[in-house]
Amino acid sequence: MDHAADEYEPDGDDSADDDADDEPGVELHLDAVDDPVAHLLRGEVSIEGRMPNSSNATMLAHVTHEGATHAAIYKPLRGERPLWDFEPGLHRREVAMYRLSESLGLGVIPPTVLRDGPLGEGSFQWFVAADHRHHYFTILEEFPDTHEQLRDMAALDVLANNTDRKSGHVLVIPDDGGAGDEAASSTIWGIDNGLCFSAEFKLRTVIWDFADEALPDHVLEGANRLLSAVPLDVAALLSDDEVEAIRRRAAWMVKERRFPDDPTGRRWPWPLV
Repeated sequence: MDHAADEYEPDGDDSADDDADDEPGVELHLDAVDDPVAHLLRGEVSIEGRMPNSSNATMLAHVTHEGATHAAIYKPLRGERPLWDFEPGLHRREVAMYRLSESLGLGVIPPTVLRDGPLGEGSFQWFVAADHRHHYFTILEEFPDTHEQLRDMAALDVLANNTDRKSGHVLVIPDDGGAGDEAASSTIWGIDNGLCFSAEFKLRTVIWDFADEALPDHVLEGANRLLSAVPLDVAALLSDDEVEAIRRRAAWMVKERRFPDDPTGRRWPWPLV
């Protein structure tokens, strides 16, 4: 583990990624696990390599616990590049987003934990074996069975003030029935959630297809709970100002009872995918 940390250079260029493209692909292990969170927290970590096209250090890892191995995405604090509008610690926001999704009963963020790894403290997110040919725009069109989940993700992004919900940050695991089968129930997951929870409202998302629609009852119930208190396990990862901003956005939801609109056309991330 120390050897891996010594080899890591967070400020280096991305030329190593180009070399990695010429190497044989990593064999992913995706064993079934009853409790992904416990697995991620307790398992032994081995780093396979760096994910390409990432502005911050994003590592593909395998986590092994009690004879089972499953891939995970590891984002260490020491691999973050400084940002003018977010304090260091984007990995903690990744974890807060998962915890908020779970506390609201939305279940649209893969299990994500905070723990030490070979490169120090970071977030570990359950690797989603999705169909990576698809992203939000194709999912919206080809998987109508996911629209309720997409609404939940849109609502979560408003509450969390997501500044970077690109189309490629929405993944789908198609049901065995496939797209077009009315009995199918595909699964949606939102990834790359580090740029969330700013106290200043700066929502940037591609999910505007539900603008001005009524918010689902379960989302309004969750927003009402946030008015009383933001869950402690979420609040512990954020500043006091950011926690209070969650409550303000929840209050807006409860008052307006609808998805927001973007009349300016400016609240889109770039690039879109």
